[in-house]
This record gives sequence, C-alpha cells and structure tokens, in this order.
Amino acid sequence: MTGGFLEQMAVASRERARAARAACPERQLLARALDTPRPPALCLQPGGFDLIAELKLRSPAAGQLKGPSEDVAARVVAYARSGAAAVSVLTEPTRFDGSLDHLRSAAQALLPVGGPPVMRKDFLVDPYQVIEARLAGAGGVLVILRMLADPELEALVRQARMLDLFVLLEAFDEPDLARLEVLLARLGGRGLLAGINARDLVTLQVVPSRLEQLARYLPASVPRVAESGIGTPEDARRAAEAGYDLALVGSALMSGDDPAALARAMLSAARAARAPSRAAIR
Repeated sequence: MTGGFLEQMAVASRERARAARAACPERQLLARALDTPRPPALCLQPGGFDLIAELKLRSPAAGQLKGPSEDVAARVVAYARSGAAAVSVLTEPTRFDGSLDHLRSAAQALLPVGGPPVMRKDFLVDPYQVIEARLAGAGGVLVILRMLADPELEALVRQARMLDLFVLLEAFDEPDLARLEVLLARLGGRGLLAGINARDLVTLQVVPSRLEQLARYLPASVPRVAESGIGTPEDARRAAEAGYDLALVGSALMSGDDPAALARAMLSAARAARAPSRAAIR
C-alpha cells in the first residue's frame, strides 16, 4: 500500500474496527444484520448512464461542505427524486465528519420512496465493517483496491456477496486496474462495479484528465464508474463519451444551490451522449 493519506486512513479504520468488534462480537453483529430486511438492489437504467449522489459534510480537499445540522433525510430523498441510482454516504468520522448514523438516517429516509440503495463510503479494511454497513441499511459498500492485500480484498467482496451488497471497487491508476482484472478473473463480476478516482493521492487535488486517460483500462464486464472531477453536466457528458456507465458526484452536489436540478442536468447530458443500456446488476 502506498500513499500517506490512505495509510493514515487505513490505520484509523483498523482501530475503529477493533473497537467496534470489542463492543459487539462479529457473530452477534452478523445475526442482527441478517435479521433486517434485504436492502434495495442497485438497478441501472436503460438510458445508459446513472448517478451515485453523495452525502458528505466535509472533504480534506474542499473543506467544510455542510454543518452538523444538515438534514440528511431531506437531501437523500431529493437525490432519489432527481433520478440517482444510489446514494453514497460518507461514514469516516475524522476527516469527513461522517458516521454510521448518517447511513442509517439515509436508508430509513429512502424506504418510503422505494429506494434507491445507499452505499457506505469509507476506508473499509475488515469484513466486520461490511456487516456494520448492512445492519445500518446499506445496499452497497465502496472498497479501495490500493489499501488492501488480495486476500483482504477477497474477504470484503465475499462478505458483501453473502449479505447481498454491491461493491464499488475503487482504482487510482493502471496497477490498481491490473489487480482489479485479476480479482474479477478469480471471483467473477457479480455485484461488482469498477471505479476510477481522478484524485491525486499526494496533493489530494482532482486531475480530471485521468478519467479519460484510464477509461480504456477498465474492464468491460462490469459497470464502470467515474469518481471525482464530475462537477457539471458537461463533465458528465464527457464521462459518458469516455465509456463510463455511472458517475459518483459528491462535492458539486453538496456545495450547489439546487443539487436535485444539477443531478437531473448531469443525467440528461450524459444520457444524451450515450444511449444503450444496462439492467439490474444482480
């Protein structure tokens, strides 16, 4: 694993997982998770492009986006009504002001409107954290390839599949994508998405050109997600033309005056650029 920022996040995440396991044994947590209703499935629309709309209060690069009084329920329902296929919720507490409570609140708010699923976005290192996500109502999790050895990656994917969660596998460069190809060859693509994050791990600044440069290395067998660097409908259009099937959009939606209108405009622009079609991935 390289990159100081990810190393710091991994250390903190492992400590959180240890503390949580000490408070509630894994077997007990799993039994509780399995006793909850199955979350909504991720269904990608036939327009050929979809949106994962993100809830995050703070970003190490962008700073404070919203305060602790943010109405989580109202925001995620607005995302759903704008056509988002999933809602990403940051749960990392120290650099993003996130929490599992935000994930629970989002999942509960979306039930009356029939979904979409929520995805836990964090620096996950332990299958225990996948179970936490499921218990909180998540339908998916994000997993960062760079942070984990192959056996750890496989353990998280297998845990997610056992719990009927989709997994967004996040890559930053060609070596990450080479590892992703090997992982897909071993495990198959069921319930998996492949993402490119355009953020530079040293400066934490976005390099939008990376999305187009790396798109050709993404596997064609699973839905492809553009992450970071999508702030306008034109950005979404370019991502669609580059071959991406979805975009994960956070800061632009959190800082904009009308996030629902921006989400609709992004979807409209991208779908106009790229027609055909993907159905539910599970």
